[in-house]
Amino acid sequence: MNAKDLRIVFMGTPEFAVPSLRALVGGGYNVVGVVTSPDKPAGRGQKIHRSEVKIAALELGLPVLQPEKLKAPEFVEALEALRPDLGIVIAFRMLPEVVWAMPRLGTFNLHASLLPQYRGAAPINWAIINGETETGVTTFLLNHEIDKGGIIGQIRVPILPEDNVGTLYERLMTTGTSLVTETVDRIAAGEIRPVEQQHIDEATLRPAPKIFKEDCRIDWEKPGREIVNFVRGLSPY
Repeated sequence: MNAKDLRIVFMGTPEFAVPSLRALVGGGYNVVGVVTSPDKPAGRGQKIHRSEVKIAALELGLPVLQPEKLKAPEFVEALEALRPDLGIVIAFRMLPEVVWAMPRLGTFNLHASLLPQYRGAAPINWAIINGETETGVTTFLLNHEIDKGGIIGQIRVPILPEDNVGTLYERLMTTGTSLVTETVDRIAAGEIRPVEQQHIDEATLRPAPKIFKEDCRIDWEKPGREIVNFVRGLSPY
């Protein structure tokens, strides 16, 4: 099947997802709808804030769905009405099976690590904090477990000594766009052989849990290099 004929539903919220959405539309892929988080008050003035993905989708003239609950019957019906062949998720919420299993060819996710390492919400931060010299991006098929679906493709990216989260985020965001379009092409051509993340010794894996304010205190008893990596892994945010 021609990749440009696939009816694609794109799901995401922050800036990290935007270049991939633009690359799909700019490349002539058929994005039939975009799912993102609801508008919400933010900042000192509590002005209504729209997600970066919504802003881009409206600029591109795409239909936008903003469900409060992903299992809500009205949302599921609206999604079904789009008749999706393929779902793409980048930096979004955990999806229920009724959503990720709906597209005929399934749903894949772009994750900012070399899975199975750094599963979780903050893979870029933790790779730097842990002193890694390499990371990357991975596309994988969604299943019932977070970040544990069959791996489709990966691109490796070096972590430079001067990198912090901001600089590495930018590089991975850009690299991810090419992996997303390549993955769509391979799925359309029937050329994927997903590598299952099974029979892995979990003790060998490093997790990437969400980072909270209380996690950001510097422990001055630690070696200097660890402190430097910790600061790099939280800067410039």
